[in-house]
Amino acid sequence: MPQTFDVILSGGALVNQDGEGLRDVGVRDGRIAEIGDLSHASAGETVDCRGLHILPGVVDSQVHFREPGLSHKEDLESGSRSAVMGGVTAVFEMPNTSPLTTSEAALAEKVARGTGRMHCDFAFWVGGTHENAKDLAELERLPGAAGIKVFMGSSTGSLLVADDEGVAEVLSHTRRRAAFHSEDEYRLEERKPLRVDGDPSSHPVWRDVETALRSTRRLLRIAREKRALIHVLHVTTAEEIDLLAQHKDIATVEVTPNHLTLDAEAYRRIGALAQMNPPVREARHRDALWEGLRQGVVDVIGSDHAPHTLEEKAQPYPKSPSGMTGVQTLVPLLLDSVNKGRLTLARFVDLTSAGPNRVFGLAGKGRIAKGYDADFTVVDLRRRETIRNEWVASRVGWTPFHGTEVVGWPVGTFVRGTKVMWEGELVTSSTGRPMRFQSAL
Repeated sequence: MPQTFDVILSGGALVNQDGEGLRDVGVRDGRIAEIGDLSHASAGETVDCRGLHILPGVVDSQVHFREPGLSHKEDLESGSRSAVMGGVTAVFEMPNTSPLTTSEAALAEKVARGTGRMHCDFAFWVGGTHENAKDLAELERLPGAAGIKVFMGSSTGSLLVADDEGVAEVLSHTRRRAAFHSEDEYRLEERKPLRVDGDPSSHPVWRDVETALRSTRRLLRIAREKRALIHVLHVTTAEEIDLLAQHKDIATVEVTPNHLTLDAEAYRRIGALAQMNPPVREARHRDALWEGLRQGVVDVIGSDHAPHTLEEKAQPYPKSPSGMTGVQTLVPLLLDSVNKGRLTLARFVDLTSAGPNRVFGLAGKGRIAKGYDADFTVVDLRRRETIRNEWVASRVGWTPFHGTEVVGWPVGTFVRGTKVMWEGELVTSSTGRPMRFQSAL
């Protein structure tokens, strides 16, 4: 008797732990049920993937979707719609909302807001603070918790943990890998600006490399003293890459497509639209991040999607806020790098699905393997497209990559076997559920 599936993805070049090859995938009850030649099987829906690549679902482990509190910029629905339109099947959302995600009640409210309303699966970082440090061992194991996120700089209120004693107290109570924005606090007047091309009207590029390096060195020392595992977010400097390469036993590393793609010239070209924190830096730092990728120092790529309206961005510096959209452009920018020979397709998969699985202990996600969730990012490696503001589904409707031509494009997004996006159209909405983690089952 022939096998029967809910969905079959047929004829595509599948990329998984066995490498790359033409294989069909059969899905049943939201999970991968069979991989191989399914030409004699039947299904409720068969999706023709000839000429396309079927990748494990892309996981973006750093986004800011602004809800609750700042939903005029973004909310969980619009941010997750942008995610699936760009081929992203799951996101980890950050705690600096209003109210802050620092308690069991605040986390539960976010999970409730996202369930059945977000278009992709999700988890929420819980902010580690001076006030909740003793509760972190329980908070990090709650349903929907991605883990603990700590701001050593570039935050305000109770989320800011700038002192060594506070960081040590947080790491005394975490058991899962804790994520850090590693950047020392400093006064604005202490920053040393470098003007782009000597143009005094251009946006300043801040030479604050020493603050990032000093903070990361402190963090590594404390983590080693506390025998804790850490994850360093959005690394931007050559010096940090060299330092972190010496501490891979305790520290994993994230970089963003923004810092891999842009350099200081972007300030002259698009002004405050290139403003983010940590900042886009000179080309030598961008090149060092690529070298970190090649050397295996970098474990995952997260977009740091942090939208602001164009009206907010149009304010003169320093009133203009830091942050840019990114969840929707992550896949096309990286696929373009694959086509340019800067990244192999296998390394792309490692950074965007296998890497998050390994670093964060995702349960049932991050691989195309029997029994795993049927999350797929289907891409056309040969398609040439131009990224435009009009394509961006984020509520703010802009990208710093407007006008950028890329080769490689997301064609389909499947979340637990459901075809959510296909050929630029949202075909099924609101399927999102909280992700599970092996250390919190």
